[in-house]
Amino acid sequence: MNLKDEKNIKFVACERYTLPSMSVLGQLNPAPIWIYFEEICNIPRLSKNEGKLRKYLLDFAKKNNLESKEDEIGNILIIRPPTPGMENRKTVVLQSHMDMVGEKNADYPHNWTTDPIVPVIRDGWVTAKGTTLGADDGIGIASQMAILTDKNLKAGRIECLFTVDEESGMTGVINLKPDFFSGRTLLNLDSEDEGILFIGCAGGMDTIGTMNYNAIPVENSSCAFEISVTGLHGGHSGDEIHKGYGNSEISVATFDGGNLRNAIPREAFATIVLNKSDIQKIKSLIDSFYSTFLDEFGELEKDLKVSYREVDLPSFVIDKESQEKFLNALNCCPHGVIAWSKEMDDMVETSTNLASAKFNDNNTINIVTTQRSSVESSKHDVAAMVESCLRLAGAEVVHSDGYPGWKPNLTSEILKITCKSYLELFEKEPLVKAIHAGLECGLVFEKIKGIDMISFGPTIRGAHTPEEKIEIKTAQMFWDLLTDVVRNMPVK
Repeated sequence: MNLKDEKNIKFVACERYTLPSMSVLGQLNPAPIWIYFEEICNIPRLSKNEGKLRKYLLDFAKKNNLESKEDEIGNILIIRPPTPGMENRKTVVLQSHMDMVGEKNADYPHNWTTDPIVPVIRDGWVTAKGTTLGADDGIGIASQMAILTDKNLKAGRIECLFTVDEESGMTGVINLKPDFFSGRTLLNLDSEDEGILFIGCAGGMDTIGTMNYNAIPVENSSCAFEISVTGLHGGHSGDEIHKGYGNSEISVATFDGGNLRNAIPREAFATIVLNKSDIQKIKSLIDSFYSTFLDEFGELEKDLKVSYREVDLPSFVIDKESQEKFLNALNCCPHGVIAWSKEMDDMVETSTNLASAKFNDNNTINIVTTQRSSVESSKHDVAAMVESCLRLAGAEVVHSDGYPGWKPNLTSEILKITCKSYLELFEKEPLVKAIHAGLECGLVFEKIKGIDMISFGPTIRGAHTPEEKIEIKTAQMFWDLLTDVVRNMPVK
């Protein structure tokens, strides 16, 4: 829905929130969340580079006379004291992560260390121009800030925990000390489906292979083509582009597929060298591959494009043996859903993502994969499967330490409170599920046995891609639910 058509929208009038000049989001509901979120969009905050946002949060706490502290790794806690008369209520911890995934369209100029995210309102959603929006988890941060400064909210003690580096390894929560906060009821604000309450999540780990190759000089009588696969929603982006070239002498000079370990690949680019006599044959093979791809995935991948163009001849290509091993590794490496949950309907239990494959300047190739599972042993099983593929191709393989899953607790007190609030607010029952994505809750639970947790949020689609967007109407629903749960925390 376009804002100009929303005749029935009720805008929040709130004296303490002054709309910044040229504000795009300031007229949306709930105003406090959107104003804070727009401010956050102006602050670069990729994983491991959250320094500017940490300063922003600490300055915010100081400005609002709120107690705050920062630990050695960079996690921040800001505390709102209880409303007079509410001192006997249980402390609630609201938790989000400061960092975001930085993905952009290949043709969009953006410097992730200096440039702001440019929010755009489109058909009832907020998205960004050319980049990820950072609603994951900027909307969680904004909601915490709004809670901390809401003078009309009567509640017990509220501890707002902001963690660093969730997206690239969860090192913030890994290094979190159990006594950094005192509450033992935690609301994780990092979910992306309004109407679903999450009470469990998958654990995850990375498996990374490094291959060496020899650089072979290119003959001047050859020519070079760059092959591009672009426009995918996210999935295999050209890993099998080499299929069908068996009858032609081609050599791979460069390969750059995917980007971040926690984003499904959307684009891949390869430079190949071939005999000039084979130009027409290669063009026909690529056109045939494109046509087959459109027939198979055209309805799902409406922006898919496979293209080629002649480019300058590179100085080197990789040796034939390494090329064969590399292409075989991409071809055999598993990708996608491995197993579905036997306990919960429509929930992925185990998966693996072939996240990226890149040639480096030092004659090495890096292949990065990520495994997730709600079953700890299955996570390691699929990681071993990936390792076998990479080792057979001659790669050196390392695994990250990973993070544990979060086991559902259907008797949870905070689950009952949140379900009751949701039913009273929206006159319908919420869904209760576990999520296949990784949440920091698993690591928190590992550190603090018995902590009571739940995760919920507004509807976000396309996270970790430039198509990321948040549904405007669900932000209001998220806010209503969050404030009602906080307000109704039980007596100690």
